[in-house]
Amino acid sequence: MTQELDSTFIQIIHPVCCGLDVHKDKISACLISIGQEGEEIHELREFETFTGSLYEMRNWLIAHNCPVVAMESTGVYWRPVHNVLEATMTVYLVNARHIKNVPGRKTDLSDSKWLAGLLRHGLLKGSFIPPDNIREIRELTRLIKIYTESTADYKRRIHKLFITANIKIDSVVSDLFGKTGRNLINILCTKTDITIDDIKANAFGSLKSKVKELHASIQGFFKEHHRFQLIGMMKTIATFEEQIEQINKRVDNLTQEHEDLLNRLDAIPGIDKKSAQAIIGEIGITLEEFACVAAFVSWAGLCPGNNESAGKRKNGRSPVRNHPLKTLLIQVAWAAIKAKGSYYKAKYYRLKAKRGAKKAIVAIAHRIGKAIYNIIKRGDNYIDLGEDFLNCSNQKKAIYNLKKKAEALGYNLVPCIA
Repeated sequence: MTQELDSTFIQIIHPVCCGLDVHKDKISACLISIGQEGEEIHELREFETFTGSLYEMRNWLIAHNCPVVAMESTGVYWRPVHNVLEATMTVYLVNARHIKNVPGRKTDLSDSKWLAGLLRHGLLKGSFIPPDNIREIRELTRLIKIYTESTADYKRRIHKLFITANIKIDSVVSDLFGKTGRNLINILCTKTDITIDDIKANAFGSLKSKVKELHASIQGFFKEHHRFQLIGMMKTIATFEEQIEQINKRVDNLTQEHEDLLNRLDAIPGIDKKSAQAIIGEIGITLEEFACVAAFVSWAGLCPGNNESAGKRKNGRSPVRNHPLKTLLIQVAWAAIKAKGSYYKAKYYRLKAKRGAKKAIVAIAHRIGKAIYNIIKRGDNYIDLGEDFLNCSNQKKAIYNLKKKAEALGYNLVPCIA
């Protein structure tokens, strides 16, 4: 009796393809095509990264009927190449970690040849690249984040400046950059002798009753040296705030046609209109690239990693460390657990008692990510289960266990009628 051998061969998925190793000033390309006798032909070329050279490379690929290209790049150097090739052929942007070559004998041309070989046999997985209109929203929402962080940094510098100059405004006002706080800062920028009448004219709300305390808080060693720094930092903050306002208006215009989706995302605890716009900018409005919800939350870095060897599970940290969507959803999760009566709040405190605060908040972000997937991909509406949902489910489980124990002891457990 003979046993038939099962042989599996690596199939050729893309007979004609190209691998690109992209750098700042140079692109190494390897084009694989089929010869007249069916043989595999490799053509290696190098191009500059000027736009004219990129069009030359595109024409070279079109002349050889190349339908698909894979490129590996560092930073944003892939963007100019993608701009030129996007409309004419399929472009795979691959993670360098997934295509690591055998060490030694490494050159840029050999990297492109290795990349083309992997692409030819369908062994590459492209990164998610949203369409052009979504990329515009993404760039603007990320720019808002950068400007907001820069604004907060300058505000912290002003706090530090006031401490060095014995100015204690923030010891009296709850928000140094509120209406009264900004008025007092403007007075420090423009006047040297500040009277109680000046303070009284610029105090608002409950701070009107604290005029003497406010006047005492600005008595210090505030010199012209400090005033010069304060004026410059306040101008910088004003510039950032003006830019943020203009960008927000442009994002509102770009997302106006997705108002229904924004409203459905806004229904999730912790998500407001601005964070909903940022979510759309990161993942788009269709999620066609993600086959299931598990693939989506794994891509976002909200799932633990698998690391097992010899039957032992080791550190299961997620391989996705710095992901913009992961950062955004964790920020949303911190806001969601503060919503009164929400399911996320009750779930967080249960998980926190068992796993700690950091793992618990990532778990809540994971659940929010699944809700976002179902809202975008399936068109669902968010329905909060409520803070008592876990209590009810645990109560049913406890009653069921008590009934089983009573039956094992020969008793019948019945509800008590009050």
